[in-house]
Amino acid sequence: MKTEGRYVFDTSVIVSAFLLKDSKPRQAFDLALDHGVILLSLPIVKELNGVLSRPKFDHYLLREERERFLAALVLEAIFVEITENVKACRDPKDDMFLQLAVNGSATCLVSSDKDLLDLNPFRAIPIMTPDEFIALFQPGRGETSS
Repeated sequence: MKTEGRYVFDTSVIVSAFLLKDSKPRQAFDLALDHGVILLSLPIVKELNGVLSRPKFDHYLLREERERFLAALVLEAIFVEITENVKACRDPKDDMFLQLAVNGSATCLVSSDKDLLDLNPFRAIPIMTPDEFIALFQPGRGETSS
């Protein structure tokens, strides 16, 4: 039986996981799905939709493929209502990831953003890179637990 971790991924890691099938972000994302659930909030879905709608991604995948990915993610994820606002990051746009992690009782937050990584841990929630997240699941290492 799998451990039910509760994972938050920032936008750049999710987009990289989707666009780059053999990347570390994709490996981390797949591990999260195998060992728990992805947490989402409405502000993060709005940001993801905006980013994935950018014309620069037309060179990589059709808009319809990106829309299907986002729809599948929304169906697979657990939505968290934000009841406690958090204002702690140097970049205020990144506070939505901290809010999701706190309100969703996240096991960890996976990010490649230095502004978020510098806050590790935040209210006892580890903030780690995709590489660090992957290392948690290597033989001899303990998985994170909820």
